[in-house]
Amino acid sequence: MGYSPRKRARNETPHMPSWPDNGTSDQPHIQGFAGYKVGMTHILAVDYRKTSTTTGQEVRMPATVVEVPPMMVAGVRGYVQSPYGLKTHGEVWAENFEKELEMRVPLPKGQDRKAAWRKLEQADLEDVRLICYTQPKLVSGIPKKRPEIMENRIAGGTIPDRLDFARERMGKAIDVADFVKPGQMVDTLAITRGKGFQGHVQRWGVKLLTHKNSKHRRMIGTLGPWHPSYVRREVPQAGQMGYHHRTEYNKRVIKMGENGEEITPAGGFLHYGVLQNSYLLIHGSLPGPSKRLIRMRHPIRFKRYDVEPQINFISLASPQGV
Repeated sequence: MGYSPRKRARNETPHMPSWPDNGTSDQPHIQGFAGYKVGMTHILAVDYRKTSTTTGQEVRMPATVVEVPPMMVAGVRGYVQSPYGLKTHGEVWAENFEKELEMRVPLPKGQDRKAAWRKLEQADLEDVRLICYTQPKLVSGIPKKRPEIMENRIAGGTIPDRLDFARERMGKAIDVADFVKPGQMVDTLAITRGKGFQGHVQRWGVKLLTHKNSKHRRMIGTLGPWHPSYVRREVPQAGQMGYHHRTEYNKRVIKMGENGEEITPAGGFLHYGVLQNSYLLIHGSLPGPSKRLIRMRHPIRFKRYDVEPQINFISLASPQGV
């Protein structure tokens, strides 16, 4: 029941319910970034996991490729603490935007930026976040131009330091190298692959009824007791399967690079094509199909490996026999 209710996600852009308190350094830095899932490959690398039975040996690992073009900063938003949690106190928007951002949100016009900055600087802020948006127009494998807009938290330093950090990056691009380094861990958030409306057995894995059951086998035997006189939420029933919001913790960035062609197999990735921007190679699988937006943040359940990732081979074999 840990994943209930199994309903469709509200938006294909994952929401970030919480952020880690401790930053990776004393200087202000961003704690989140976003990219697009390309596909999977396999590598031969030295096993870095301490508790593994193959520690220190060369093993075959599955890896996911994520294309991460630069993100643009559209504004900064400040939060104050209230009896009901964090509350928005004010925001400042940049002067120049990409024209594609108008497809996503109505842009503010005629804002008094000096007054908006003064309001943030004089307030007792609890949190400072950048309003960022992606640039899918730079990605040939993504058939859209409308960007995704999201907030990324600024951690480290004092609140005035974070405001200065945000002021310097207003209207500019931020790179994935500002967010993570090879060998570090990240949490990934994405929307899983949708499978539509499915029945009891496929959705919950309940047993088939016996051969002596009348007329049906792929159904549940009971909807529950007579009292309470309603169907409880624990009863497995048919409904939406897939397209759920999921978070995976402590995924390790094995490799990152600026030239995506060096990791593209012959003929390109299936259902995606050729990489043209910076990329991350992450150990293991990630939720969702190819082209899905992947949001990343610094790990909230911090886990660290002292051994640097050592890759001996990356498979570039064509998935379609080119």
